[in-house]
Amino acid sequence: MSDFDETARRLTVKLVYYGPALSGKTTNLMRLHDLLQPEARGELMTLETQGDRTLFFDLLPLGFRAPSGLLVKLKLFTVPGQVAHDGTRKAVLSRADGVVFVADSQRTQGVNNAEAFQNLADNAARVGLDFDRLPLAVQFNKRDLPEIYSEAEIRERWSATPWPLFLASALNGDGVRETFLALLARVYADLDRLYALRTDHGLDEPAFIRAAADAGPRRQAC
Repeated sequence: MSDFDETARRLTVKLVYYGPALSGKTTNLMRLHDLLQPEARGELMTLETQGDRTLFFDLLPLGFRAPSGLLVKLKLFTVPGQVAHDGTRKAVLSRADGVVFVADSQRTQGVNNAEAFQNLADNAARVGLDFDRLPLAVQFNKRDLPEIYSEAEIRERWSATPWPLFLASALNGDGVRETFLALLARVYADLDRLYALRTDHGLDEPAFIRAAADAGPRRQAC
């Protein structure tokens, strides 16, 4: 859940990239970091192990000011995909304001994708998040590889779900920004309801997304 510090005039928002091991969660954050202007991005921290690229999390802090002077800080995390690190996944997922589920498009990874998505739903409940109301975007990554599910197969399988769906190649940067923007749009509705961003801080949805995703005069490093 977002953290609003009225005294410091600061709103901190937590976004989490979730998915099976090696699906491209860390690569998403690395490419997103590359796409941001230098003054817009914080340090990207990556912890790697032999078995899983991200043992704990990546943290990419972004920040900008609303017209009211409110500092909005976005903190982006990834979780480890390996089953052995489920406790860490729950800890990182706790109090998340929005989630990107990063699936692997390779046909050999269908079961892993399904198990990871079920794990996301289960862990959301365990840490007190309402999964049915949780802002969520789904990305099928690794579209640059051979032997992948076709776009038609993916869209047919996910057509009945309420979440925006994106095809991506995070290694090349394709689909990374689009996925992030979609998550921001879904998160904004909750933030506006809780903190009246539009009426009290002069920050409507287009301005929120633009400030978070593009360099602008109100942006500042965190």
